[in-house]
Amino acid sequence: MTKQVSRVGQAVAWLVILAVSAVLVVGVLVPRVAGATPYTVLTSSMEPDLPAGTLAVVKPTDVEEIEAGTVVTYQLESGRPEVVTHRVVAQGVTADGDIVLQTQGDANDIPDRDWVRPVQVKGELWYSVPYLGHVNQLLNGSQRQWVVYAVATLLLGYALAMWLAAALDRSQRRKERSDEASRPHAPAPA
Repeated sequence: MTKQVSRVGQAVAWLVILAVSAVLVVGVLVPRVAGATPYTVLTSSMEPDLPAGTLAVVKPTDVEEIEAGTVVTYQLESGRPEVVTHRVVAQGVTADGDIVLQTQGDANDIPDRDWVRPVQVKGELWYSVPYLGHVNQLLNGSQRQWVVYAVATLLLGYALAMWLAAALDRSQRRKERSDEASRPHAPAPA
């Protein structure tokens, strides 16, 4: 019975480790390696596909490649940190020949008032993860980095402890079998 409970506990622990690792990979590692940026959707303007609290991972994209229907993240004002993630509903060209984009939230009835200039575009939506944005919002950049390091260290430490415990258990069983084999056996009755 205790072996079954132990195995179930180990299975649950490994599932938790895999889930946390997957979240770290999807939310931190993949965007960093690919040159993408994770943003948190703060409002319901992109529901139902991107509800508030969704982590939206945005990949830099050349504005010439963006078409109507593409979800983009852009700065409300060039050079300012505030961004919006909305769908492109139309493209236009200014008198100077620059491309501009008209955007609209999926849940909004009308397009956004201001057209988006190329300098404002951070990129297009690559992928999104529901609810993970809530965690992203709780931590600033340096806190997030420390949490990643701490979780990675804990996961590696736990994996090492599990491996060592299994190795010690195997060693103990081998020793018990060896001791049993070296004991003299009573002759079988004739």
